[in-house]
This record gives sequence, structure tokens and C-alpha cells, in this order.
Amino acid sequence: MELLKLERLLRENPYPGRGIVLGRSADGRYAVAAYFIMGRSENSRNRVFVADGEGIRTEAFDPAKLSDPSLIIYAPVRVLGGDTIVTNGDQTDTIYSFLSSGKSFADALRTRTFEPDKPNFTPRISGLLHGFDYRLSILKSADGNPDSTRRYFYQYENPVAGEGHFLHTYRGDGNPLPSFDGEPERVAIEGGIGTFTDCLWDSLNNENKVSLFVRYIDVATGRHETRIVNKNK
Repeated sequence: MELLKLERLLRENPYPGRGIVLGRSADGRYAVAAYFIMGRSENSRNRVFVADGEGIRTEAFDPAKLSDPSLIIYAPVRVLGGDTIVTNGDQTDTIYSFLSSGKSFADALRTRTFEPDKPNFTPRISGLLHGFDYRLSILKSADGNPDSTRRYFYQYENPVAGEGHFLHTYRGDGNPLPSFDGEPERVAIEGGIGTFTDCLWDSLNNENKVSLFVRYIDVATGRHETRIVNKNK
């Protein structure tokens, strides 16, 4: 699989929706996690990321304009011991609960399905980072058929320095929105956290981008550095 430039993938796609990037820094020292959200409606755009313990949550930027909290207010990132969970919905809590009871990432996601937002049936995308190793999953409808669920799981062990994988909800804009298709995209992880954060944020469509989270975890020490960028300030 070709090693792709994240900035090119993002600039060529006006609406990837919500996206997860997991990988390893170019210097080999850090495990890297990133998550972004985009929005087309006023309700979706009326959000910010805020710190919540070691993780983050979404909240309304202007509570008076929040019309429907379902599917948009959730905890995208939670940490359990050495595990960092990153998802695009409340399945974060499902995964956290299952891992807490000794069950697996896949066990948790086999209890969930795609989002009930007809006609898009937005895929649920999820990631789990442990040390340098990571897993990704996407749960999606069968080409828009709500009666059929497709579950895909990917596992990456001892990833190469400077590489990661990118999974997002949509192939582009449209009505209905076309779901992501194929394997997670193999992408370059370049620079330190500041450079990488700027690259992601600057490459997202300016009209549709809402919030971005980036974390670099020093695997040797367990210490991490986090950046949160919100369009609403």
C-alpha cells in the first residue's frame, strides 16, 4: 500500500467527516493519536473539544443553539491504564466498559452497529492504542442497507516509525453522504506534535472543520503531550 500524505488526502476531500489517525512518530519515540470532527449543519458545527480527565469530550459551544445532542455530544477519547481509546461516538464508553471487565476491543464493537442517522447511516469508527501497537475498526451498513451490518477490524503491531493509518467516515460530500470504503489509508506521520497538528488543521476544509485533538505519547515514560484546536473560540 502506498504511503500517502495526509495533507493531500484532506485537501482533496472537502468532507471526510470524522477521522482517526493512529501511528508512530518519525523519530520512533512517540505513539501518535489524532481525531477530528467536521460539520455541515449549525448543530454539528456548534461544538468544541474540551479536556475531560486524560481524555476529551465534545460540548456545545453555544448551549442555546444545541438542537439535538444525540450523536454529537460524546467522549471521543478515554484512557484506561495504558490504553487510549479514540472513537467517533458513544462506543468509546462501550469499549472502555468491556476493557475494564477483561473483554476485548472487538467484543465491545460486536455489540454496536452504525449510527441510526438515515439516510447516511454514518459508520462508527474506533481505534485503540496500546504502546506503539494499535487497532482500528469500522462498522458500516451494506451500501446504505440498514438491515445489514459490515464489521471490519484491523490490527497493527510494532508499526514503522513515521507511519500511521487514517480512517474516516465519508469518502466525500454528498446526499446521502458516501461511507468510507476500503482499508485504512497508510499515511506519513511527520514532525513533532506542533508540526503535525498544524498540518492536519490547515489541511481540513475551512468551512466544514470544527475541532481537532492530537496526542503524542512517549512510550518509554508514559508521559504525553496534547493539542486541542477548536474553530469556535
